[in-house]
Amino acid sequence: MGSLFSSKSGKVRCAHILVKDQAAAQKLLLDLQAGADFAQLARQHSQCPSKAKGGDLGHFGRGQMVPEFDRAAFALEVGALSDLVKTKFGYHILKRTG
Repeated sequence: MGSLFSSKSGKVRCAHILVKDQAAAQKLLLDLQAGADFAQLARQHSQCPSKAKGGDLGHFGRGQMVPEFDRAAFALEVGALSDLVKTKFGYHILKRTG
């Protein structure tokens, strides 16, 4: 296993949807679990600038995001959705893409 600096093994790639309201976040999560398109919902509803890229945040390593987000991202399997993740920015739904 290489170091975090010489290998992508220490990084994940995620997309997310960020909203301020817990009820709105819960509805989006239910829509996603029912098969809605993640990128489309991110473009329509996310309050993060990443919405222009369907919520894609690219690759990031441990400690680059706020702790709650970081824990959720690294706990997901590729292709999986998180539950709601509350941070100081609002409510996130994460999808691990790599």
